[in-house]
Amino acid sequence: MRIALGADHAGYLLKDRLREALERWGHTVSDLGTNSADSVDYPDFARRVGTTVAAGEADFGVLVCGTGIGMAISANKVRGVRAACCNNQFNARLARAHNDANVFTVGAREVAPEHAEAILEVFLATAFEGGRHQRRIVKIHELEAE
Repeated sequence: MRIALGADHAGYLLKDRLREALERWGHTVSDLGTNSADSVDYPDFARRVGTTVAAGEADFGVLVCGTGIGMAISANKVRGVRAACCNNQFNARLARAHNDANVFTVGAREVAPEHAEAILEVFLATAFEGGRHQRRIVKIHELEAE
């Protein structure tokens, strides 16, 4: 899969670790920054990753900030993005299975690196179930169009 990856200053170290894991798992990764502890604004990176996913240039996005929440809020402003903050495996599984999430966010200050890898692995391995959940995705698209 093609994965777009981004982080703010709070998440860049975990982003780098997740990039290594994604590459080890055989995915193609586009690292869209940031790459240091210098203060940056997380919406800028959420936009980069979100627009890349929405344009079909990546299959999924991965965003890391302190909690994962700011990245999710910001990425969800991009039409076509369904970002979910997944700080545990249960949320990761349901975000994909029920919500067809296409952007994964995680909190570097909330989740240990080895757990973040395991959570991301569940997210990427889980398929959208469709069925009754599909009509809800259609309603999300309708909300975006308003």
